[in-house]
Amino acid sequence: MRSAFFNDINGLRIMYDINKVRQDFPILSRTVYDKPLVYLDNAATTQKPLCVLDAMRDEYLNVNANVHRGVHYLSQQATDLHEAARETVRKFINAPKIEEIIFTRGTTESLNLVVSSFCDEFMSEGDEVIISTMEHHSNIVPWQLQAAKKGIAIRVIPINDKGEINLDEFTHLFTNRTKIVSIAQVSNVLGTVNPVKEMIKIAHEHDVPVIVDGAQSTPHFAVDVQDLDCDFFAFSGHKIYGPTGIGVLYGKEEWLDKLPPYQGGGEMIESVSFEKTTFEKLPFKFEAGTPDYVATHGLAKAIDYVSALGMDNIAKHEQELTRYCMEQMKTIDGIRLFGEQEGKDAVVSFLVGDIHHMDMGTLLDRLGIAVRTGHHCAQPLMDRYGILGTVRASFALYNTKEEVDALVAGVKRVAQMF
Repeated sequence: MRSAFFNDINGLRIMYDINKVRQDFPILSRTVYDKPLVYLDNAATTQKPLCVLDAMRDEYLNVNANVHRGVHYLSQQATDLHEAARETVRKFINAPKIEEIIFTRGTTESLNLVVSSFCDEFMSEGDEVIISTMEHHSNIVPWQLQAAKKGIAIRVIPINDKGEINLDEFTHLFTNRTKIVSIAQVSNVLGTVNPVKEMIKIAHEHDVPVIVDGAQSTPHFAVDVQDLDCDFFAFSGHKIYGPTGIGVLYGKEEWLDKLPPYQGGGEMIESVSFEKTTFEKLPFKFEAGTPDYVATHGLAKAIDYVSALGMDNIAKHEQELTRYCMEQMKTIDGIRLFGEQEGKDAVVSFLVGDIHHMDMGTLLDRLGIAVRTGHHCAQPLMDRYGILGTVRASFALYNTKEEVDALVAGVKRVAQMF
């Protein structure tokens, strides 16, 4: 299944047997309205392979016990699985130290953690954060909450019509009040792959740390936080074939040591009295309460799964699908494509003529094709293009050329109805 040789399947050269891979995801073989399911909503969430589901079920059946501090066998076994998952994540993103891996509920909580703690410690009225036009609401609203609370200012990097950031414009946004940059590595709407490594270098030249939202990059290509030199990096388990409700925050130890805790409670304390509380060492300082230790195990199994296939192989496959889809979409009369960067990643957003995105999505659904419609939690980006929303098809390691063909045929069929 995970052999390192090319298979030529209907014109797509991939380095794993996609038919065998699809067997690992039973949901892909189901029907919707008596049509074969064509699942193209992977930027919202991915389907889960059996190995993830089986591992989580097995833990609940045979190992379930609260982690840390338990002296009994089950607790120690569950703790071992939980902490092994942390090491799996560390290796996957090439973090230097296991203490720099914090488990959260997802990218949104990871971003909120950094925004809240960083602003508490390092930002005051008039200080500035730089974000981009294409950010997800989870990288906009937390900063706005701090703007209302502390009077910080939000500066926004513009984009061109293709959905790309200009590095010169980014550089000109820095002032002596700039305290932090927070940027998506990949846009969830446009598929634009931002030049985050270069942006981090520029920020560091101004002694400014950088948060990278990796929700839409981590599932699609290899991420190396040491190579990027980012100060913080966030991603979600459910977008990389793992369970919902689990996410990761990587932070450089030097920064995590300086930040105050985000939440208080069990796990994150060393000692508590009514006079004073001292906090636990990293990473537990930021992990208040019982962690979702079964989900961390599921996330580790998902990471093992994609690692066995090879992130470079996954990236090649998805990029070919994306290129093919963009080419085929351009054959549709009245098509408007959003995000036209060369080498964009696994997302195709579009509108056709005057057809409302909700109407297009609803009618595609009746053909068994699952896409996402709306503003995709990126309303400022919609405003930039003067639209209310788009139809978004997004790809994963298990999607095929035939599914792209079904999408294009479906869009053409729907367009003829208007």
